[in-house]
Amino acid sequence: VQLQASGGGLVQAGGSLRLSCEVSGRTFSILTMGWFRQAPGKEREFVGVIRWSGGITNYGDSVKGRFTISRDNAKNTVYLQMNSLKPEDTAVYYCASRYYGSVDASEANYNYWGQGTQVTVSS
Repeated sequence: VQLQASGGGLVQAGGSLRLSCEVSGRTFSILTMGWFRQAPGKEREFVGVIRWSGGITNYGDSVKGRFTISRDNAKNTVYLQMNSLKPEDTAVYYCASRYYGSVDASEANYNYWGQGTQVTVSS
């Protein structure tokens, strides 16, 4: 399984970005896709997760109401729509997949990780 994240960039506070994570390889066993982020000097943080079947989602407290995860099964792609961005959202964003159906906020059980895409929000 390979994950390719894209869509990062520089945006002003209050703006929007949409990240994409294209999944290739043995995708049929993937049950959930997660987004995480890591800012310089900080631990990796849970952003959100989506279950492929049914589209159930869960979000971290810091992004609830501003970020939305969706998926396009035909394209094997998961999206992270980020609105009302704040400077504190600046981080490298990673997508990850796991053969596990829970939409909990844990980093546990993720089998594959994408390479990360940089998001920078200027004030």
